[in-house]
Amino acid sequence: MRGRDQWAHQDAPPIARYVLAFVVALIQLGGSVGAAHGQPDRRSLDGLAVVLLLVAPLAITVLRRFPVQTMAAIAAATTAYLARGYPYGPVFLGLAIGLVATVVRGHRLVAWLGAAAVLAGDALGRLAFDTARWSWQAQGGLLAWTLVVLAAAEVLRSWRERAATFRQAARETRLRQAGEERLRIAQELHDVVAHHMSLINVQAGVALHLADRKPEQVEPALLAIRDASKEALTELRSLIEVLRLDGAPAPRSPVANLAGLDDIVERSGHAGLQVTKTVTGQPRPLPAAAELAAYRIVQEAITNIVRHAHATRAAVTLDYGDDRLSVTIEDSGNGGAGLAKLVQGNGISGMQERARALGGELRVLAAPGGGIRVEADLPTGSPR
Repeated sequence: MRGRDQWAHQDAPPIARYVLAFVVALIQLGGSVGAAHGQPDRRSLDGLAVVLLLVAPLAITVLRRFPVQTMAAIAAATTAYLARGYPYGPVFLGLAIGLVATVVRGHRLVAWLGAAAVLAGDALGRLAFDTARWSWQAQGGLLAWTLVVLAAAEVLRSWRERAATFRQAARETRLRQAGEERLRIAQELHDVVAHHMSLINVQAGVALHLADRKPEQVEPALLAIRDASKEALTELRSLIEVLRLDGAPAPRSPVANLAGLDDIVERSGHAGLQVTKTVTGQPRPLPAAAELAAYRIVQEAITNIVRHAHATRAAVTLDYGDDRLSVTIEDSGNGGAGLAKLVQGNGISGMQERARALGGELRVLAAPGGGIRVEADLPTGSPR
């Protein structure tokens, strides 16, 4: 089943299938007309022969969706063509394509039965019409050709399966190594936090103790707290990016959602940033992952505006589509002019990772007013 699912996602695009079907139709029709002139002992081409020659090209266009039914149709048409005693020629091209595609997709029995039916149809055609004399050489040649095609298809199927197994094993190895590295860094993170938090705790205690008795010694303690916290934050930022995980354990506190955006708007007002929120479309409950991603994107964007944009206003827009949520955050600052020189830290990369994890995308653009505009397009599935 894994092999079939893999091939379901690796087919040629529709236009390529239509082009292939058109080329096969031209070759089978034109080639058969030419081949008929050199085979006077075979039945002349007629309307039925043309219909049978067109079955395989038409079937190729739906080969991806209905491999078993397509192979059955191609085999039946080729069998009928040979049983009627029509001329040999490129009628076998469509059959070869069907056999290879069916075997590679894992329907080996269907392909082999179809090939057997074609061989039986050719034998029947030779025996039923006096104009087509029996020939062991011709019959053996057709059998050999069929076996070569099936063998090539089996080799290709085996090679594809081995390649898929190798890729899966390599992916599992990378995941295991990444997990081991994350565990090591998590242990390092624990040491960093424990060390610096201990220093901060001790220095805070000293500052409280000396606040009344020796005020002149409070400042060194506070400076030590500042330096320790700054160093801790620097080391934490260097580790956070590596420790980002797509699958995190269940949270011990309520998961953030879009209902919490009003709190962000209110807190931003206390920081001197006027934030407005606009909702368009039909608001509805969304999957938890989509709501959490949208909330974190807005939260990070507002944090960046407060810290770096020198803006006084920001606008948040939520647009509920049929199967998507579009989130836009735009500020009135002056960061748009330097957008090309913007260094993407953990904030922007984190927002992009959240969008990509849902199959969406996030863009950072220059806003018309001179600020920065963050646009996130998040798939949400069908409305409930």
